[in-house]
Amino acid sequence: MQIERFILGDFQMNSYLLIEGKDAILIDVGFDPFSIEKFIKEKELTLKAILLTHAHLDHIGGLEQIRERFKVPVYLHQEEKEWLSRPQLNGSEIFPFFGEVKCKPADVLLCDLDSLEIESFFIEVIHTPGHTPGGISYYLKPFLFSGDTLFKQSIGRTDLNGGNYDQLLKSIHEKLFTLPDETVVYPGHGEKTTIGFEKEMNPYV
Repeated sequence: MQIERFILGDFQMNSYLLIEGKDAILIDVGFDPFSIEKFIKEKELTLKAILLTHAHLDHIGGLEQIRERFKVPVYLHQEEKEWLSRPQLNGSEIFPFFGEVKCKPADVLLCDLDSLEIESFFIEVIHTPGHTPGGISYYLKPFLFSGDTLFKQSIGRTDLNGGNYDQLLKSIHEKLFTLPDETVVYPGHGEKTTIGFEKEMNPYV
């Protein structure tokens, strides 16, 4: 599987395009996703789905642009089904510089034990609340897309709506740190890392 990272917007959010043959799925869509649109067009890829790790503004800022352009379903955890359309929940109300972010509802609402099969992509949905109530990490062995739950030598903030520090640490220790040490972690911000490295070197866990 080919993984392309796009660093988008002032939040420097990582959007990931996962590619198998000519099929692709997209994980999170930050503001100004023109580079993603251009890449998909130039490589003649067929986008099959957009998977959201959570519904904060920096991860959904370009959602409608890509959804409308490629007519694909959006997946989100059911705990955040209201967040896409409500600025007071997705955080855009407290960052007025970016304007209010209001998106259409997700097409597919996920729950804690879901697994997905989208074309040749087999995806384990791991509910990792703490940064947000419906935070999801997507596991495509041996790769983990952790959203804003786990970063390289850091963890997600918990001071925004729905954040819970103890819950975040529980998600990391009981769900992510049970994965193999060689699992490569692609976070929502910053550089990739591994589960083994974070167990040893992350000062927050």
